[in-house]
Amino acid sequence: MAAWKQIAFAFVVLVAAGVAWIRYFPGAPEILDRWGIEWAHASTPKQEGGETTARTGGGGGAQVPVVTAPVASATINDRLQAIGTGRAKATVTVTPYTAGRLTEFLVQSGAHVEKGQTIAELDSETEAIAVDRAKVGVEDAEAKLERVTRLQASKAATAVAVSDAQVALDNARLQLREAELALKRRSVVAPIGGTVGILPIEAGNYVTSQSAIATIDDRSAILVDFWVPERFAAAVKVGAPLTASPIANAKGVFQGTVSAIDNRVDEKSRTLWVQGLIENPADSLRAGMAFQVTMKFPGDTYPAVSPLAIQWGTDGAYIWTVKDGRTRRVGVRIIQRNTETVLIDAPVTSGDMVVTEGVQSVREDGEVLTANQGRPATGASGS
Repeated sequence: MAAWKQIAFAFVVLVAAGVAWIRYFPGAPEILDRWGIEWAHASTPKQEGGETTARTGGGGGAQVPVVTAPVASATINDRLQAIGTGRAKATVTVTPYTAGRLTEFLVQSGAHVEKGQTIAELDSETEAIAVDRAKVGVEDAEAKLERVTRLQASKAATAVAVSDAQVALDNARLQLREAELALKRRSVVAPIGGTVGILPIEAGNYVTSQSAIATIDDRSAILVDFWVPERFAAAVKVGAPLTASPIANAKGVFQGTVSAIDNRVDEKSRTLWVQGLIENPADSLRAGMAFQVTMKFPGDTYPAVSPLAIQWGTDGAYIWTVKDGRTRRVGVRIIQRNTETVLIDAPVTSGDMVVTEGVQSVREDGEVLTANQGRPATGASGS
């Protein structure tokens, strides 16, 4: 093929590609407007709704019929709902200090005990004998000290002998205290006040210091562990109010506060561990229950527009606003998409009119004719 034919063919291909780009690329008219080239698309009619609508630009030409709707506002991140698990305010697994035969339980499952109350006894004959032996040792040491002291008065004993007798008495008293402590520890006492769970063993069993003989729950208050999305990490504070409803009894609503917040966000789930405290005066709540936890926050308010108002160009999303019968293109950042609205970050306020239908024919600073007034976009709060 001759060179001039190749050049002509390439020119035809370029012209065809340019026409196709102008007609079918969504952002082409805006780009041409910025370049100051209006003739390329001003004469191109566009069929819409079975009628030909003339495009206008720069305030000239026929008015473009459009449908508009006012901007509303919506609040998000103002409510948190999470599922939490309850546990007792304090829980202790009771184990004996030493090994031995469990001779007697002094409480039953489900009983309420006070701190320091004896709940079980181990065999203690050996320890009782050790206490008696230590008492004899103390009496003997006291007698020796008294005798040496009298001898010192008559110059028959030295001061060193008196000092040795005093040391012997002190050691005997320490041995008595040690024996009494060993005997005391044969009684298993409750380290906290609360309710005794089901006893896992019976009297007569041999136990060691690793054997769990009872569990005690302090249910005067219930701690609820729940996890919140990381976007609420800065909003949740210790002492903030919350409500908790048992999943098994949705009618029961308990007021509480945030008692603790973890110091880091879990990198796998992107959630923050929060702990709430609710009072349990009627003892109707139990550890292990599931709770629906609700917290309220001031939230973030954004403009809300109809999804039909959102358009896309080469530089991102935008909307067309209408003021005094003329349009203006406003770039937006989409915050959240809902069923009926789209929350945006843009320099618009509630009540501003935006184009929802007929956007294909709208141009910057174009003159439009409002065909009918749309209803305000409903802004629903959400978390």
